[in-house]
Amino acid sequence: MSDTQLAATSVLERVQHVDVLIVGAGISGIGAAYHLTRQAPGKSYVVLDALDSRGGTWWTHRYPGVRSDSDLYTFGYRFKPWRGATLATSEEILHYLDEVIAENGLDAHLRYQHRVTAASWSSEDRRWTVDVTRGDTGEQLRYTTDFLWMCQGYYRHTDPYTPDWPGMDSFRGRIVHPQTWPDDLDHTGKRVVVIGSGATAATLIPAMADTAGHVTMLQRSPTFFFVRPSTNELAETLRALDIPEEWTHEIMRRAMLAEGAEITRMSFESPEELRGLLIDTMRPLLPEGFDVDKHFNPSYRPWQQRIAMLPDGDLFTAITQGKASVVTDQIATFTEKGIRLTSGDELEADIVVTATGFDLSVLGEIAFTVDGTPLDVSQTVTYRGTMFTGVPNLAHVFGYFRSSWTLRADLISDFVLRLLQHMDDKGATVVVPRLRPQDADMELGPYVDPENFNPGYLTRSMHLMPRQGDREPWQLPHDYLVEKEQLPLVDLDDGTLVYE
Repeated sequence: MSDTQLAATSVLERVQHVDVLIVGAGISGIGAAYHLTRQAPGKSYVVLDALDSRGGTWWTHRYPGVRSDSDLYTFGYRFKPWRGATLATSEEILHYLDEVIAENGLDAHLRYQHRVTAASWSSEDRRWTVDVTRGDTGEQLRYTTDFLWMCQGYYRHTDPYTPDWPGMDSFRGRIVHPQTWPDDLDHTGKRVVVIGSGATAATLIPAMADTAGHVTMLQRSPTFFFVRPSTNELAETLRALDIPEEWTHEIMRRAMLAEGAEITRMSFESPEELRGLLIDTMRPLLPEGFDVDKHFNPSYRPWQQRIAMLPDGDLFTAITQGKASVVTDQIATFTEKGIRLTSGDELEADIVVTATGFDLSVLGEIAFTVDGTPLDVSQTVTYRGTMFTGVPNLAHVFGYFRSSWTLRADLISDFVLRLLQHMDDKGATVVVPRLRPQDADMELGPYVDPENFNPGYLTRSMHLMPRQGDREPWQLPHDYLVEKEQLPLVDLDDGTLVYE
């Protein structure tokens, strides 16, 4: 027997079968594991993650000041009260996840440094075969599963997006991206230019400003910001009254959802009024005479891209104190000393931080095949933003843009477990979304309408995503208040899901 045959036999001897296989041990995957444990305790499962610990984003992101950009009353799980500040640091979020894992015995199901490289569906076997490489040993493993639950997140953790600007090789300082922040970077007393003005830039600039020589936020175009107190008056009042934490958590979730719904409503119905409100909250927090319209008044409609949160307006405080500044211009070229702008000005820098975003990851960059045919997700139609036409026994989690990701992760968990129970009740082992005859000629559009939401990471990658239709269930509403009423009542026998 050849070495290759021996290796293949060795892998096959270690094949493990589980009822459900979850890919990803971040917010979505840990939540899925919790719901699976509670709602389907008889089903076996594992959670595989390529990283060496739990948390996904909150484990990989190590840049200064890293924190949530969503309130933790809605970013936290509905089943686990959040007891801290409205916006939380990565350490606080990881501690919260650790509590969920410990309280529910999830650690026995978690497999870190297990990178999924391929997944193949066999209609003959009625199951998925999943190939895995262990990062710590290099071992090749194989799992089989009846149902594959993709909770791997939506962007590439190890391959951030950085434009290729002219002259980058000539710069004598250091260029770093927040996603791959080096442990040895000391910015004390240094001149720092942060390229970008989204949530990441707004987080790390105040965190660096106190010790850096100066921090400049260089943006091609402005971003909307929303100033939120780091402590919530309503939450503090409820806690002072010794209200049970479960009640406080639910009340705060409802309050945050109501606030978010009103902002979203205004963004569509009265966008200029919302623009004025956002800008008016900034003006008193900035130095007298600061050009707010130039630097903080975007050309797009509010919420057409994400509105970044500023706890206590910390970015504006750094600007007012002279520790940070804003430049709105475009990069002509990097130089030995810094960055030359199209205006002709030059920003000297010791460190350049490219807070330029990320690239979308479609199903974790895993090689999928269905009965031997490579899966091209862009040729499928989404079923409620959770499954794909023609792809059996697979669900994936894609959260909200204007609300917390976890809200949808919880809803999808309920849906998937109801679907699995429905399959058991029917005696079915396969479920696959398929267009009905009346859907065959419906108009198809992008997974996300650019008139609705169009940040760079979506516009760069939309061609890789599934299409959506013009009717249920082939649409993704992108609205928690709609889906929380809609998903629990979905008719699982309306003909769009085919069972075998």
